[in-house]
Amino acid sequence: MPKYKRRPTLNESLPGLFDEFEIDMTREELPVHPSIERHATRVMLSGGIRKSEASGDNSVEPLQTPDIGSRLKFISFGSGSSGNCAFIGDDNGGFLIDAGVDPAKILPELRRHGIKTDKIAGIILTHDHGDHVRYAYALLRRNSHMLLYCTPKAFNGILRRHNISRRIKDYHKAIYKEIPFDIGDFRLTAFEVQHDGSDNAGFFIEHGTHTFAVATDLGCISQRADFYMRQARYIMIESNYDREMLVAGHYPEYLKARILADNGHLDNEDAATYIASIYTPRLTHVFLCHLSHDNNTPEKATDAMKNALQAKGVVVGDGSDSIESREAPVQVMALPRFEPTRMFIFR
Repeated sequence: MPKYKRRPTLNESLPGLFDEFEIDMTREELPVHPSIERHATRVMLSGGIRKSEASGDNSVEPLQTPDIGSRLKFISFGSGSSGNCAFIGDDNGGFLIDAGVDPAKILPELRRHGIKTDKIAGIILTHDHGDHVRYAYALLRRNSHMLLYCTPKAFNGILRRHNISRRIKDYHKAIYKEIPFDIGDFRLTAFEVQHDGSDNAGFFIEHGTHTFAVATDLGCISQRADFYMRQARYIMIESNYDREMLVAGHYPEYLKARILADNGHLDNEDAATYIASIYTPRLTHVFLCHLSHDNNTPEKATDAMKNALQAKGVVVGDGSDSIESREAPVQVMALPRFEPTRMFIFR
C-alpha cells in the first residue's frame, strides 16, 4: 500500500511567510516584505542597480552598456629578422608598428578581422633597418591617407641606407622622443632604446586605461625603456637569442659580437630577468618578439620567461583562449616569425 506524508490537520499551525507581517489594506501603497527589501539592497550594493543619488528617491538607474570603443586590439603579422609588422587599434581605427612584412600578407589579414585600411592612420617606425622598413613605401603608395611616423634621424637613415623612392618624403610625419603625439584616440610617446640603427625608438602607447609598451631590437634595458615598461599592462619585448646557441653556433665572430653588444640584441635570460623584476599584477600580457631563427626557439624563449615569473610565485598562461590559460594573471607568448597571430582584444 502506498505511503504518503502526513498532512497537518486544520488545527495544526505551520509558520507562514507573512505570519509576522501585517498589511494595512487601507494604505495607498502596499509595503515591501523585509526579505524582498533585503535582496534588493544586496543587488544595489553589488553594483547591479543603484538608487538615484541626485533625487534621493527609490528610483533605480539601468545597467550601463559597456563602451566597446575602449577595447584595444593587437595583431602581429610577423616578427623576426625576416620582417616585422604589427597592428594596434580600436573599433575606430589604428596604426601599424613597422613595415617589414609584405602588404600581400597584411591587408587580407586586416580585412579578415573587419579592419578597413582607410581607418589605419599610418606606420610608426622603430628604426631604419630593412626588416622594419622594407615595405613602408609600398604600403604608403597604395594607401595615400597613411603617414610615416618616425624621428628625423631615423627618416634620414632610411634614405641613406635603402634604395627607396624619395617620394616617401611626402608621407613623413616627424616625431620626437619624449614628446607625446596623438593618432586618433591613442597617445604615443617615443623613447630611447639601445640598438645600432640610426635613431632607435620604443613606443609607449596609451588608450584610456590601456597602456602598451613596445621595445623591439635592443641590446640592454635603458633607463627610459625601464621607465615606460614599468607602467605598461601589455609589453612587447625582444627575446632574440639563447646565449648558448649563439656562442656555439655558426655565426662569424664579428656578428656574434654585434649581437652580444649593449646596442645589439636582448637574450632570453636578460629579457626574462628584467620582466620578473618589474612584474606587478598590473602586467597581464608579455609578447616576446624578434626571435632569432638560428639562435633561438619559441620554447626556449617562453620557458625562460615563465621560469623567471614562476620563481616569483606568478602563475603564467600561454596566451591561448583555453579556460586554464585565461585564469592565469599573466600571459606569455612568443610572436610567430612568419605567421600572423589571432587578434587579441583587451577590455
